[in-house]
Amino acid sequence: MAKSDWYKQMSVYQIWPRSFCDGNGDGIGDLWGVLEKLDYIKSLNVDAIWFSPLFPSPNADYGYDISDYKDIHPDYGNLEVFRQVLNGAHERGMKVFMDLVVNHTSDEHRWFLESRKSKDNPYHDYYYWRKGKRTRGGRRLPPNNWSSVFEGGAWEYDASLDEYYLHVFAKKQPDLNMSNPKVREEVKSILRFWLDMGVDGFREDVITFIAKDEGLPSSYPVLPVANGVNHYANRPKAHEYLKEFKHDVLDFYDCFTVGESPMTTADVALKYVAEGEDKVLDEMIGFSHMEADCFMLDMIQLPFNLVKMKRAFSEWQNKLQGRAWNALYIENHDHPRIISRYGSEEYRTESGKMLAAMYILQRGTPFVYQGQEIGMLNINLPELSMYKDVMAENNLDIATRFMPRSTAMKLLARSSRDNARTPFQWSGAPNAGFTTGTPWFTVNENYHEINAEDQENDPNSLLNFYRAILKFKKENPVAIWGDYTEYFPKDKNFYVYARSYQGKRLLVICSFTRKSLRFEAPEGFELVRGELVFSNYESNFAIMNGFTSRPYEMRVYAFE
Repeated sequence: MAKSDWYKQMSVYQIWPRSFCDGNGDGIGDLWGVLEKLDYIKSLNVDAIWFSPLFPSPNADYGYDISDYKDIHPDYGNLEVFRQVLNGAHERGMKVFMDLVVNHTSDEHRWFLESRKSKDNPYHDYYYWRKGKRTRGGRRLPPNNWSSVFEGGAWEYDASLDEYYLHVFAKKQPDLNMSNPKVREEVKSILRFWLDMGVDGFREDVITFIAKDEGLPSSYPVLPVANGVNHYANRPKAHEYLKEFKHDVLDFYDCFTVGESPMTTADVALKYVAEGEDKVLDEMIGFSHMEADCFMLDMIQLPFNLVKMKRAFSEWQNKLQGRAWNALYIENHDHPRIISRYGSEEYRTESGKMLAAMYILQRGTPFVYQGQEIGMLNINLPELSMYKDVMAENNLDIATRFMPRSTAMKLLARSSRDNARTPFQWSGAPNAGFTTGTPWFTVNENYHEINAEDQENDPNSLLNFYRAILKFKKENPVAIWGDYTEYFPKDKNFYVYARSYQGKRLLVICSFTRKSLRFEAPEGFELVRGELVFSNYESNFAIMNGFTSRPYEMRVYAFE
């Protein structure tokens, strides 16, 4: 089937279902809640919904440890209500994407339960089971020195088999052995199951981790976390497996695929997403622009560096321009809230609008994460016992090797993924209108000030700004197809870029500081001749082709 490029003109809304909306009063977000909110989602002017995992799961990693790929978690509903959501989205002109998690399963998946019964079980080779090693003194050691991204070492010992299984994430997330053709056939069966039901595509979780180097060699020098990643991130076989999935399944459907790829540069991404016969994904979710205030992991924090962020965005914009399509995002379920990171909680609405314009008007497909559109903030939980995320304890353990626990707790509070997973703040009603029951997780106390209901009635709200800018993106070819040019890349306060297409231009000006600073337009742009299409303040004068910026000011000018 010839695939169209509809995905290049869409915007996507991501739902992390457990915290979106509770429709049956048990305190957990579910598909009945989503069904109630389909009109709200459509009102944002998005064209698709991406669901974080809805599948049955023991929730060691809240859905990213799947125990059945062809069903719905009872907490969220069942296949019948999923079909209602799918049909309801389609009736409203929205597509639906599922989260494909095939680097690993749950240790409660039938395949894994079978695999650990015996070494000659047909499912044993679905996973990486290996003999351990022994020291001269007889102490048992794992097969190599890899460490987990989530918790401790990457190997777990099974006494009944006298073997270890590999888990580069949590202990309850054993890695699938994708080199086994039977495993790849299982993946194809999963893809067909959902596509035949009418699902429109997949976001593919850590998909560039699915191939491991033959022999699983140890890695040196030893890293404090994710040691061994050089032996399983972006290995050549990953592309080969993805090409097989595309050739055997995806090419028969007009569907969309976006891969998630930690530690990936634009050059590496192009191997997967560049137009041509070797293209195996439509887009790639990179991480480099989310590292402007940290080193590798959100927990290893540094002062925010605007130049670093701009360099990351521009590298992907420039290298993919004319060759591939970008996935644009600033929030998802894996990162803290963006206003609390790159913006200002004091100037929440102003910086929220600035950040929205900054990324949405770039070249690519914008993804908006639930709550981002109303400016939800970090919750900053004070005690470890309050956290739900499997990463929290591991990150704290690593951090306390280098600093006092009190300091490490402050870092955890600012960096935890749980900041993005608090219940959606629908209104000022009890529990933020998320549930009539007891919420599964702490509701941010600021819901009286930050909620969707209040913002619905405020034409200047962040919510209504998201609606306006997503509508503008959809309706203006220059915002979709235009070339990207950055100005003043070394400036530590302003991010400025232009889009140009068929004689039309946009100039996007974003201040990342509360300071009042003189800004002068780049050569070739006369502000008084442009139309101011977006701003986050009133009284937007231009004097001598510039202006004195206000805190986190944003202006977007259009030129014919």
